[in-house]
Amino acid sequence: MFGQCFLLLLVVVGASSVEVQRPRGVPLSKRQFYEEGKPFTCLDGSRTIPFDRVNDDYCDCQDGSDEPGTAACPNGSFHCTNAGFRPGFIPSSRINDGICDCCDATDEYNSGAACQNTCRELGRKERESLQKMAEIAKEGFLLKQQLIHEAKTGIEEKQTKLAEVQSSKKDLETKVEALRTVKETMEQPEKEAKERHLKAWEEQKAEIRKEKDKARMVEVFIELDDDADGLVSVAELMSHSELDPDSDGTFSDVEAQGLLGGVDKVDTAAFESVWNNIKDKYVLESNPDTPVPLETPPEEREPVPDNDSDQYAEDEVPEEDEEDEEEDEDDDSDDGDYKVPPTTGTQEKKDDDDEGTMPPYDQETQTLIDAAQKARDEFDEAEKALREVDDQIKNLEKEISFDFGPSAEFAYLYSQCYELSTSEYIYRLCPFNRVSQKPKYGGSETNLGTWGKWAGPEDDVHSVMKYEHGTGCWQGPNRSTTVKLTCGKETVVTSTSEPSRCEYLMEFTTPAICKEPPVVDSMLHGHEEL
Repeated sequence: MFGQCFLLLLVVVGASSVEVQRPRGVPLSKRQFYEEGKPFTCLDGSRTIPFDRVNDDYCDCQDGSDEPGTAACPNGSFHCTNAGFRPGFIPSSRINDGICDCCDATDEYNSGAACQNTCRELGRKERESLQKMAEIAKEGFLLKQQLIHEAKTGIEEKQTKLAEVQSSKKDLETKVEALRTVKETMEQPEKEAKERHLKAWEEQKAEIRKEKDKARMVEVFIELDDDADGLVSVAELMSHSELDPDSDGTFSDVEAQGLLGGVDKVDTAAFESVWNNIKDKYVLESNPDTPVPLETPPEEREPVPDNDSDQYAEDEVPEEDEEDEEEDEDDDSDDGDYKVPPTTGTQEKKDDDDEGTMPPYDQETQTLIDAAQKARDEFDEAEKALREVDDQIKNLEKEISFDFGPSAEFAYLYSQCYELSTSEYIYRLCPFNRVSQKPKYGGSETNLGTWGKWAGPEDDVHSVMKYEHGTGCWQGPNRSTTVKLTCGKETVVTSTSEPSRCEYLMEFTTPAICKEPPVVDSMLHGHEEL
């Protein structure tokens, strides 16, 4: 694009002042078809006419080529010479219509319109503009050469770094495996020592529980022996209805005798076997408030009326319901840890509290634990370092193989971000990563697309970037952004727009896209038509 404009500039600057004679409205490129004194053949070859019928204000040729300087043919075209500016064509219908279309006023030769020749002024302004573009392109191209040199150096450095990191990875892998062996070796005696310590603690707790159970058994025996005769009888046992074996609400003497082993009375020695059958249900008389783990048989439960929720006022719900809910919550938590009935779990927890906490490890065990922990820490540190090296290798390989342009001229954009602030939003472009939009006065950031591909035409594929799969629009597609690259001395986002719903367009200047300007001497070959 710039090369074409630059060519035009050179053509205008190096124009010849020689006027070539030809019929009005004919471009220099078609002069050979209009030879005065010879018959004229329509350019479409449809017919041949005498030359004096060219520009006679009557359309003889179907293609309108016999009337290039009049408005006779509806499909004809008039060539504006525009000396000092760019030549051009206008439809023949605009000839002598009173409106100045050609800057040299040649289209209004017979209308009487007061047209001014503005071609030289327009040419001067265009040449200034093109000259500025040429300077920008020249400076941008020089910067591009510097970027290419830096990219080449950067790739060489990354390749060297990659080789070093890959070599260090092998050493790290060897180190990790060695430390893994040390860790596993140190963990085995640690595990055995911990198991011994735990086993000794469990045995100690068992002994404590046994002593407590024996003391409670003696207490219960004394409590049941109402007549203090050193024996517990059927009648004395029946005074505790919570011991009813089938929980049917009736504790018979036969059932009581069964608990005593089929005899009427037992002494202290024989009570040990009885105790094992009743200790989970027995409630001490000295602690009557302890809840009894009895469940009312289904057949004896009172039916719940359908309008149960209407029995009580809103603030008069019985406390029993609240207690049930609390018990249910306890049940849920106990199930996860113990997988045993709630009363048993609660009792075990109480026993654990009574038994105290596990004593600290002895010096020998602690030494083994410290040594194993040190080995674990060293292994974890080496394994973390290995993961970081893997990530480093992956990133280096990605950067080295990534398509940063034919000469890696776009490599300097990697890991950089550029912003454009508008009245409402702040747009952020991070090349080869993502594009985002954030409200200027607060709000969350919106992803306008992540890096997809180069999307320019085949002959200039690196002139357009495509970012895809951004945040989805409400009842619409995912947002995407097309970034058009233009030549410039600076790297900056110049504009953003949304030409279609959820499809954004961003203009981005960078010296990396600048082409080499044409050589002036080789371009000075054209002549302006006069």
